[in-house]
Amino acid sequence: MDATQNPWQTLDSEVRYENNWLSIRHENVITPAGTPGIYGVVSFKNKAVGVIPIDAEGYTYLVGQYRYALNEYTWEIPEGGCPVGTDMLESAQRELQEETGFVAAKWTKMARIHTSNSATDEEGFIYIAEDLTPGLHAPEETEDLQLLKTPLSEAVQMVMDGRITDSISMAGLLMLARLRGI
Repeated sequence: MDATQNPWQTLDSEVRYENNWLSIRHENVITPAGTPGIYGVVSFKNKAVGVIPIDAEGYTYLVGQYRYALNEYTWEIPEGGCPVGTDMLESAQRELQEETGFVAAKWTKMARIHTSNSATDEEGFIYIAEDLTPGLHAPEETEDLQLLKTPLSEAVQMVMDGRITDSISMAGLLMLARLRGI
């Protein structure tokens, strides 16, 4: 058997919970070992999009906010949701402006990631935004944000010492540091 083929068999699937942002499915399955089992899948109605803004001096900007689901304050790159079927770059541009006030003239798509592929189908996209022009930020009503200007090397250190734990931020900052030889 080809190792890239799906060894799972879905017997039935039922949405057990749904809201504007996600749905949770309960599925009865036959496992790769041929035994009966169950699987729960969280499906998001948005793609995740993260942006690493880099200014002319090489600084980046992090967003601090209290994350309800974690019950803790976090630092992360500007990020948000892109409704399925809408333009990913436009969503990245919107998130950057909403959360930081910046508009960027240069955009580079850096990565596609799966945030937690054992229980969710969420995929994220990470962009680098450069040639920044400052402006007014307009966070959503659920956001109470702080903005931190920091050298990229310090943001990477924040990943390494556990001050940044968000998976999209970690992946993006470490990838960019590797690309830039930091």
